[in-house]
Amino acid sequence: MSNGESLSKTAGGHATLQFLGATGTVTGSRYLFEIGGKRILVDCGLFQGYKELRDRNWEAFDVPPDTIDFVLLTHAHLDHSGYIPALVRDGFRGQIVASEGTAELCSLLLPDSAHLLEEEAERAARKKYSKHVHPKPIYTTEDAERALSLFRTVRFDEEYEVMPGVKATFLHAGHILGASQLRLSIGETIIHFTGDLGRVDDMLMIPPAPFAGADILITESTYGDRVHPAVDAEAELEPILSRVLGRGGTVVIPAFAVGRSQALMLIVSRLMNAGRIPRVPVFLNSPMAVSATEFYERHRAEHKVDMAEFEAMYDIARLVRTVDESKALNERKEAKIIIAASGMMTGGRVLHHVVAFGEDPKNAILLSGYQAGGTRGRSLAEGAETLRIFGRDVPIRAEVVQLESMSAHADAQQIVEWMRTAPTPPTQVYITHGEPASSDALRFRIQDQLRWPVRVPRPGETVSVVK
Repeated sequence: MSNGESLSKTAGGHATLQFLGATGTVTGSRYLFEIGGKRILVDCGLFQGYKELRDRNWEAFDVPPDTIDFVLLTHAHLDHSGYIPALVRDGFRGQIVASEGTAELCSLLLPDSAHLLEEEAERAARKKYSKHVHPKPIYTTEDAERALSLFRTVRFDEEYEVMPGVKATFLHAGHILGASQLRLSIGETIIHFTGDLGRVDDMLMIPPAPFAGADILITESTYGDRVHPAVDAEAELEPILSRVLGRGGTVVIPAFAVGRSQALMLIVSRLMNAGRIPRVPVFLNSPMAVSATEFYERHRAEHKVDMAEFEAMYDIARLVRTVDESKALNERKEAKIIIAASGMMTGGRVLHHVVAFGEDPKNAILLSGYQAGGTRGRSLAEGAETLRIFGRDVPIRAEVVQLESMSAHADAQQIVEWMRTAPTPPTQVYITHGEPASSDALRFRIQDQLRWPVRVPRPGETVSVVK
């Protein structure tokens, strides 16, 4: 029986795609397929940033979770995976299909996310800075653990039958460990998701797999309105670190536990071992980042770092595991580097370090990646002189630097060049996962340079993908 015959039997020859998230924003990645009475969700992310977006995490899901049959997950970052525990809490019992690396990282990220949500709710109740009398987390660690029991792993480049007539292939996306492009075959129709597409020149990850073409392409557009500057990460960091450490300051670097923390440790170890910056204590203050780094050792085929460099990274970094060890860092006054989650300063241990070191002009806060609108990181990048942390306004007098070389996303031109590898144009390109200006800029670039049919879908819009 052919794919088309299978689809006709299972799905009546018709399938729709609804854009439930990541439209008008870089977060909340969620795409829902309806195929002959079955529902497949691609990604299930948290909304982050502006309060209007974060409030969507508290709303009932667009369809009853117990009517969803599968979740196909492109990668582990919380804006793609972080709502899964809530979906499970509310009745989802299907399979969550992902690459091995993504499943491993989710085993860290989802319980950690739940723990931080519980901790924030407890702190808000204790210090009475919530508008709710009894603040609650979006979900609990128990919800996260139940979600992990539903994961099923697939290998890259191997076709996986989701259901009769529907097959999925996970392809390397670069970006972070386990990150995937997702290629769905629904009958004779090919639908391709970029996921978060990595850079061809990423210092840590291998390049994304080429685009083999598709009928429908859904692309991210995080950096759709810009081209990354041609600056080497080591060359950018060296003068900043030399300047701040030379005056005895503390460098606080908010960093995603997965990907950015490892890249930063690699750069710092290279600079120190070459004698290009002062040799000072370096602290990796994220138990999750420590464990994630161990995963990178196991999945060497996905990145460019050999064992010798991994050992060099560990040699220069002091791994901070406990809360007491983390608190003790704030009492140390010598020059040092602290790498801690979260990357956009939405929570985590880095907030305590910003409170401790942010008021002193001798110190510095380095923003190492994309800062979504509405986050503390975005506020700092735009020149904020105070940050609201733990219910109070914290003055920021430390030097603030937005690094330009550390993005793990392809820029606008790299996305277009990746698209050029397709043997034939798609019948339609949909642009998602970007703020409005970014998505529209990429739309224009694709239209102007490739002459492909392209548009930005509306939030909640439903389109036919198989007629």
